[in-house]
Amino acid sequence: MKAVVWKGLGDIGLEDVPEPEIKDPYDAIVRITTSAICGTDLHFVRGTMPGMQEGRILGHEAVGVVEEVGSGVRNLRPGDRVVVPSTVACGVCSYCRAGYYAQCDNANPGGRLAGTVFFGGPQAAGGLDGLQAEYARIPFAHVGLVPLPDTVDDAQAILLSDIYPTSWFGARLAEVGDGDTVAIVGAGPVGQAAIACARLQGAGRIIVVDGVGDRLDMARSQHAETVDFNAEDPVEAVRELTGGIGVDRVIEAVGVDAQKPSHGPAADAAAAQAEEFGHERSEAAPEQNPDGATWVPGDAPTLAARWAVQMVAKAGTVGTIGVYPPQVQHYPFGEAFMKNLTLRMGNCNHRRYVPHLVSLVASGSLDPTPLVTRWGDTRNAVEAYRRFDRREAGWTKVVLGVSEDGTVAPGLGEAAGTGAATTAGSPGPTAAEATQEAGS
Repeated sequence: MKAVVWKGLGDIGLEDVPEPEIKDPYDAIVRITTSAICGTDLHFVRGTMPGMQEGRILGHEAVGVVEEVGSGVRNLRPGDRVVVPSTVACGVCSYCRAGYYAQCDNANPGGRLAGTVFFGGPQAAGGLDGLQAEYARIPFAHVGLVPLPDTVDDAQAILLSDIYPTSWFGARLAEVGDGDTVAIVGAGPVGQAAIACARLQGAGRIIVVDGVGDRLDMARSQHAETVDFNAEDPVEAVRELTGGIGVDRVIEAVGVDAQKPSHGPAADAAAAQAEEFGHERSEAAPEQNPDGATWVPGDAPTLAARWAVQMVAKAGTVGTIGVYPPQVQHYPFGEAFMKNLTLRMGNCNHRRYVPHLVSLVASGSLDPTPLVTRWGDTRNAVEAYRRFDRREAGWTKVVLGVSEDGTVAPGLGEAAGTGAATTAGSPGPTAAEATQEAGS
């Protein structure tokens, strides 16, 4: 079968690989109909998350159709359409039964003290092949796979595999509640989804901080207030927007590949910390293999974390869902301590939230579709990786169609285009239209 494979730092390819087989009674084989590229996938290519094995199939987001089940899988049958949560959990240990699926005692071959297991990651994360392939083996399928109704199409469902559960989890970590003013640092796919998730959890105001123009435009289309860190100091801007107090909650959705501002007042401040950030970068990515402007690790690994601590009000809460691998050793603990902040962070317990999110989409309360900015196929996956890595305009969230057989085509879900949490109303007039109206 065809699959997107990690070959080395700065080197991925579309390769022919063996089809997966059932290895355990609780396995299932899923034929992938739709997959996607996530920012976490880029960490492996940039070098900010080490430990990848050559030949590992990438990807941890997928929708598909069950092809085969092991003898222990009693709740699924061939032909069932499913979404695959990104992390893997057994469902029977004390952590899983308490909802902490990301801390499962049994999923990681490294034992109970090992880390979260997810598809397409390094050996420390379980060493499982990923989901950017025609077929995938799903361990603990009786727990992990979540059935999909035909009213939820593939474009909606693929965003429920990782992006939306992670964003929902981030809002929960940040303790977002009714009327809260929330800052979201990072307007990539997770930050965009966090706008809808924070709104659904009661946020009164949402302020999004980023430096990429089309991502800020997308946040504004969801009627979030936006701050461009290349035009103004984001901490000062957030404080000004909140009467000098700061926000109640922050969702930090950037992580280790944070980039310094390229110009503006915040760039001057970051330049003064260049040596410190350089040390952090060499620590976070000791081995790199950039190709010009592609596969370049972030040049300010803790900058988003610092901004989050600085822009939250005293006694506020920061929920961190941007990825920080174990080799990252720095955090502004002193400043957080002196402000009496609550700091919560970690890997998403996907299986805890996916069924609820499927129900929200099926009922029309949520429509994730606007986040899909590019729809390609696996034949063009490597080029899609490159353009997503460079944060090119229009490449915020890239979805890969793998097979048309068994899909529900984009736009054909009953709730497509109806979710007010995401679309949040109709767009206003364009500048040309506004000028024309004024003239008339």
